[in-house]
Formats: sequence, structure tokens, C-alpha cells
Amino acid sequence: MPRDLTVEAFLNVERSLTGRTWIGPDANDLRLAEAMAQQTALPAPICGVLVRAGVAADGAEAYLAPSLRELLPDPRGLQDMGRAAGRLIRAVDRGERIAVFGDYDVDGACSSALLILWLRQMGRDATLYIPDRIDEGYGPNVPAMADLAARHDVIVCVDCGTLSHEAIAAAQGADVIVLDHHMGAETLPPAMAVVNPNRMDEDRSLGHLCAAAVVFLLLVEAGRLLRERGTRGPDLLSFLDLVALATVADVAPLIGVNRAFVRQGLTVMARRQRPGLVALSDVVRLDTPPTAHTLGFVLGPRINAGGRIGAADLGARLLTTDDPAEAAALAARLDALNEERRAIETEVRNAALAQATARGTDGALVWAAGDGWHPGVVGIVAARLKEATGRPAVVIGLEDGVGKGSARSISGVDLGAAIHRLAAEGHLEKGGGHKMAAGLTVKADRLEPAMARLEELLARQGAAEGESRALTLSGLLMPGAATAELIERIECAGPFGMGAPAPRFAFADCRILDARRVGESHLKIAFGDGTGPRLDAICFGAFDGPLGDALTGHGGRRFHLAGRLEVNHWNGRSRPQLRLDDAAEASVA
Repeated sequence: MPRDLTVEAFLNVERSLTGRTWIGPDANDLRLAEAMAQQTALPAPICGVLVRAGVAADGAEAYLAPSLRELLPDPRGLQDMGRAAGRLIRAVDRGERIAVFGDYDVDGACSSALLILWLRQMGRDATLYIPDRIDEGYGPNVPAMADLAARHDVIVCVDCGTLSHEAIAAAQGADVIVLDHHMGAETLPPAMAVVNPNRMDEDRSLGHLCAAAVVFLLLVEAGRLLRERGTRGPDLLSFLDLVALATVADVAPLIGVNRAFVRQGLTVMARRQRPGLVALSDVVRLDTPPTAHTLGFVLGPRINAGGRIGAADLGARLLTTDDPAEAAALAARLDALNEERRAIETEVRNAALAQATARGTDGALVWAAGDGWHPGVVGIVAARLKEATGRPAVVIGLEDGVGKGSARSISGVDLGAAIHRLAAEGHLEKGGGHKMAAGLTVKADRLEPAMARLEELLARQGAAEGESRALTLSGLLMPGAATAELIERIECAGPFGMGAPAPRFAFADCRILDARRVGESHLKIAFGDGTGPRLDAICFGAFDGPLGDALTGHGGRRFHLAGRLEVNHWNGRSRPQLRLDDAAEASVA
């Protein structure tokens, strides 16, 4: 996207080493941050972060300490909530047979675990059913639902089911409850209750919730019904680690109640009371308190690995077990599957990128399809294509004349709506999702026209302009000011993630004091400005791009450096560190 020439480049960096323009806070933001600092006595860097998040001075204190009590919406504001909660309570009271049908991703595993653990504490067991990604595909299918209905009184579909009309109709003799967040169609499936903030007849004010959050709201409503009759239900706050994990892993925007879910869920997780998460943390040698980054990039991918290339129910089983030995075995298996997934992903990513590049990456859509591409990695590869090109991306694996694929979008482009329309027009066998991610099934002989039509729909939303290559910075710091105390206080403005990007700071005119390669492609440096303490920095994948060679071969040149601050915990010591994202030569900037 062409840069807006009316915006002055921060530190005059028009084109950094990675080809980006640096954009800092504008004059109005600086004035508001200064006024907030005077009114609240908060450090100026924190005030800058809050202003960029749209927080006013009188709301700073509440924002820094998000209260679940204040932010939690009334569950009864969602359609069918009362009916679903009431039916679940009746099933518990009557000792009815309950099945939980979940998706195979992290959100599905967490949603399934929430229900199963709640029912277990209510004295009831439930059957877990997670479909196989390859053999059954996403969501309820006719054979599985018919079989479950023959053996159960109630089937609860979590993180799926909103578009499963035929499969739910096949559940004869059982009441089906759908707890989902994927975009709905004009007609609902024949379930007794469909609780989904993205139903067509909802106002979408809670459309940012993941499925686990919807399940949590159901349990809140069930708890209210129990209290009305003088019964005490399970402690729902103890389940927030699962809601937080699902929220981050499903890339739900960290706004509103989602911030409180993740903030408080991380606190719950830090207590190490869930055997499955303790075992998985130990496998990856996590020896520091968990963060949103931990959930999204360390734990989440491993829980996902079972659904991608292994047994689909491994993640949910890990989250529901109360046996430390079983948890350790499951965690080890998921970690091994994740390594296998990485190898498969690399092979498919290289092929997909080459194909997409040959086709062209300057339109409204980037896509690739290949015979035998593993359906468990196409979503990850689509995300990599999106990141590399700044365009919505679709990656499809072809098998026996049918393609199954995943799609990822860019900010401001509603991919789910476009995929849903594509399916309604008959270009796809099926398809659905939400704004940032979607799945689809297409016949191989319809692939080209389907992708052409999808590109047309996305172009109408402005996708051809691409995602901005600008690097947005919260302000300027001196290396000596980046203390562990300041970083920990900045973290109070989090959690950071989708919809709430982590603040990045620039360090101007710095000398590289030490630079060395770490592992195959990472870079470790130390830098300073000559006026105070030096600061360490780490840049992952630096040698996959221009930063590694430029900074190791600095030759005494000075650089502007930019990235995210973090506290590095190592060997019992905590030190401030910059997660380096970009750099520009100070002499030519």
C-alpha cells in the first residue's frame, strides 16, 4: 500500500532494512499522553500505549486492571442461552447421557474441556467426540451424530454446528445444543438451542468471543440457575485458564471482556493446578509465568498438533485429565507431533510460496493448491502466505478430486463473509468461518473459478491494497530507561495480541556493542547510545532476512533499532531485553 505522504516518518525512517516506513505517535497523541501522565502520575511510555489504545485519562486505572465482574456480559443477552442452560441442568438432574462434540483445534479442545470438567464436578460423566480432520472433516457429520444420538440424550456441539443442518437433523432422539462463534446462515440447524454471538439475528456486539468464551457464558448462566434454587455450582474462575488459552490461540481480538478473560486466565494458569497444562509446560521447559505469547506460540501449537496430524482428541484429553502420569505421556506425544508438523509445514510452505509467487502476489488474494498437501498444515501455511504478502491467503490440499483448504485474512477484510457467500453461490461444497480465518471444501474442477470469484469479492473490500508495511511505534526510549520495572508496568496495559498489538519502541542512534549468531538463523546483540547502560536484544529469524547480516557486519555504523520490550528470565536472573523487529542506519535515515 502506498504510504500516506502527509504522515512524517518517525526518525525519518522512510525505508528500514526490512523495507518498512516507521510511523510514530502523532502530535495529538503526544499531547494526550503528556496530559495523562500529569493527571495519573503514570510513566510517559505507559501513557503513550494507553492513548494509542483509545483510553482516556479517567479510564486508565480501570483499563490497567480489567475486572471480569464489570466487563462480563449478561449471558441472557444471547439468543437461546436460557434454553441451553436449562436443558443442561435438566440433563444433570436426571442423570441423562451427555455427549460433547468438539472441533479439533485449540478452541474446540478448550470448549470441550470446559464442559466435561464442569459436568464432572457436577457428578456427571460425558462422552467426548472429536472428529478426525482427514476422514470426517470439520464439524458434525451424519454418521457420527446418528451414532451419538442412538446412545445419548443430549449432544452439545462446541466450536462447530452452526451450519450443520443435515448432520444435526440426523441426531434423531437426542436434543442438540450448539455453542459456537462461527458466522451463521439465514436459517439455523434443527437444534433445540443455538447459542452463537454471530447468528444472523444477533447484534454481533459479542462477535469477538471465541467458542470457549461462549461455553463459559453458558456455565455462568447455569450457575445462576443453580443459585436460584439454592445449589452451589463449580468454581468457574478456576476454568479461566482454558478460556484464556482458547481466546489467544484462536486469535480472538483482545478487547472488552476478552482482555479480562486472558489477564485473569494467566493468573489461574500460573498456579499450575491443571495437570495437562503443567505437563505441557514442563515438556517445553517453561520456567517463567505464562504470557499471552506463551499461549499463542508455545502451548497452543502443541495442543493443536493432535488435531493436525495425530489423534484428534489428544488436546482435549490432555486438558481434561487429572492423572499427572497420563498428562505427562500426552504432553510428550503432542510435543513430538508438533515437531513432525513443523517438518510437514516447511515442505508445504515452500511449495505454496513458490506457486503463489508465480501466480502473482499483488492482487486481492494469494492462493495455492497442491496434491497431497496435508490438511492439518494448510491453515498455518495460509497464515505464512498472508504474512509474507500482506494479502488474504488460501491454501488447499487436493485429494481424489476434492480440495480442503484454510484461509487467513488481513485487517479490515471480512474473509468469513466472502467464503460464506462463495458457498451460498455454489462455488464451494461448503465453507464458513469468521473475519480473520475460514475453511472451505471445493471440487478440483471448480477450483480456478472459485478462487477468481473469491478474489473479486475480496477486491470489493479493498484487499488489493494489501496490508500496510508501516511499522507503528509507540515512542522513543533510551536504552537505560528500558528497565525490568518499566516493562512489567507496560505489561499491565496488556494482554497484547490480536486487536491489541504489543507496543514497539524505537532506540535512536545506537552503537552495536556485540552481535553474534544464535542457532541457525537467530541474532543476539547488545547496543547502547553512549550515555547509559547497554541493552540486550534478540531477533528471531534475523538471518532469514536482511537484519542478521547488516547488524553482524555493522562496521561501526550506528543504527536506529525498534522492537518490543520484554523481561528475559534466565538462570534465576531477570533482565530487560528488546525483541528486535527492525533497524535502520542512523547515518542515512
